[in-house]
Amino acid sequence: MARTVARSVAAPLLFLNLVMYFIVLGFASWCLNRYINGQTNHPSFGGNGATMFFLVFAILAAVLGIISKFMGGNHLRVWRNDSLAAAGSSAIVAWAVTALAFGLACKEINIGGWRGWRLRVLEGFVIVLGFTQLLYVLMLHAGWFSSRYGPGYRETEYGVGAPAGEKGATAAGVPTTGV
Repeated sequence: MARTVARSVAAPLLFLNLVMYFIVLGFASWCLNRYINGQTNHPSFGGNGATMFFLVFAILAAVLGIISKFMGGNHLRVWRNDSLAAAGSSAIVAWAVTALAFGLACKEINIGGWRGWRLRVLEGFVIVLGFTQLLYVLMLHAGWFSSRYGPGYRETEYGVGAPAGEKGATAAGVPTTGV
């Protein structure tokens, strides 16, 4: 039961982040479409010099975040070391791009100017996602600190094979060649 501590905290974070990344994808796509069409005078858009960069990184962060949540869902389902590698690495990449979008959101707020409600909502979601994604990454990697919290990178329970001391034999007893 103690091994499920990080798992029980990571599961709600995964769902929350997945929903938030879909919202970010929708708002960023709408805003980028308006920006490309030259409709920055739309009442719910506005923007400034950092808007284009922010929107591109927000869409990239949303797509990477959604994909990492699918990998994370698989990891939470099986909760093994081999699934941790895929879920952990994709979550770190998603967090890194989200952190870039977070920085651009802060820059856009700092520049100022009039920004519509959709752009302000998008900035807020990206800022919140920067923190919740970091917390999710920490929950996935909680096994580093203690095996009580989940699978870590030190455990070696990988499938069926020859014991560590016997070279040249498999589980079926058929000798193998050492190439």
